[in-house]
Amino acid sequence: MSADTERELPLGALTRVEGQGTLRLRLRGDQILDSKLAIYEPPRFFEAFLRGRSYTEPPDITSRVCGICPVAYQMSACRALEDACGVTVGGQLAALRRLLYCGEWIESQTLHIYLLHAPDFFDCSDVVELARLSTTDVERGLRLKQAGNAIVEQLGGRSIHPVNVRLGGFYRVPNRTELRPLEERLRRARDDAEATVRWVAGFDFPEATSDHDFLALAEPGTYAIESGTPTVLRSSSAEPEPPRTFPLSDFSEHVVEHQVPYSTALQARLDGRRHLTGSLARFAISGRWLPAEIRELARDAGLGDPAQGAVCRNPFRSIVVRAIEVLHAVQEALHIIDNYEPPPAPHVDVPARAGTGHGATEAPRGLLYHRYTLDSAGTVTAAVLVPPTSQNQGAIEEDVRRVLEAHLPTGCTSDEELAAWSERAVRNHDPCISCSAHFLRLSVTREE
Repeated sequence: MSADTERELPLGALTRVEGQGTLRLRLRGDQILDSKLAIYEPPRFFEAFLRGRSYTEPPDITSRVCGICPVAYQMSACRALEDACGVTVGGQLAALRRLLYCGEWIESQTLHIYLLHAPDFFDCSDVVELARLSTTDVERGLRLKQAGNAIVEQLGGRSIHPVNVRLGGFYRVPNRTELRPLEERLRRARDDAEATVRWVAGFDFPEATSDHDFLALAEPGTYAIESGTPTVLRSSSAEPEPPRTFPLSDFSEHVVEHQVPYSTALQARLDGRRHLTGSLARFAISGRWLPAEIRELARDAGLGDPAQGAVCRNPFRSIVVRAIEVLHAVQEALHIIDNYEPPPAPHVDVPARAGTGHGATEAPRGLLYHRYTLDSAGTVTAAVLVPPTSQNQGAIEEDVRRVLEAHLPTGCTSDEELAAWSERAVRNHDPCISCSAHFLRLSVTREE
């Protein structure tokens, strides 16, 4: 077989990343000439079949985009449609929305930490093998995930694809007595979340740097989850620039999607540059607004103090940032429940009107943007959904290239080793390709 021959490794199904795709590498000696994340699943046409629907329908329809983060799609859809109709939801209804989102953060980030990502640091093929090594740790992760599921089920009506969310709020809101079991469960979850931070902080992290611009929502005074202003932290070799913001209505002028010939999925760039959204971006931009005790735990976990400008750019350490976010979500949930008073009505009216609305929230994997245009009858005439994974694909491709180039000179030359390091580099970002259960086939081309 010549050095220019392209060959495909029969890796089968990798069940620790959601979606179906292939990674194509072209090498010359110890240099990675090209890294392409090719997604080959067929288009899903959500934007197309939202057209012609009533403006009340997108929150339920778009929640079916993802079984892992349906709340993110519901909340981004609600915010965009309410923006189009000139309605702002506040008070206890807004607090309940944040509580629901905290539940999704807890269950989704915990799923990634324990079931998808942690096995990499123990050279385990899956969480079942990890459980044989450390039953106590895995049981802790399952308890944490169940706590998040319980919040989503209580407020959303069920833990997957919630049915209780509507424009303006909810179909039904709980009374204080109904939230009391959640409070008891979350107090145990807080101990588990703190233990999770300390557990993952002890992992052996390879040296790596993601030199991409960061994009996340920011809301001064709080760690942005369900609302905020798009904020950019620019990465360059020169003096670091202060974060800059732009109106959400200008999102599509800054984050521009484009089609690549080797993938059915769109990719996106921020002002023409690769960018990264998600936990690393949120921690860099909003970490200074975390509670002091969580910032102290982050510092002890090796992330530095974000209040002093600490920024984590090692994608392997993203698992630590996710653990910090789980702990914050647990504490936020407890705070909301402690201060909850049932609102006078489960929702506010959202009358239809012609216009275009923009909405964005922070899904566990990063900023999720929705835009809808309505006619005067409230019919959707145009819809745009920009998920975090489409924004992160370019950064993932570059991170794979850098990780492999760092390990090729150390003797990582077999296709099996290349595949293992490629998979680890991809899993750092927890991409949700299409909410399926398969990801990687690796194609390698070597050149003289």
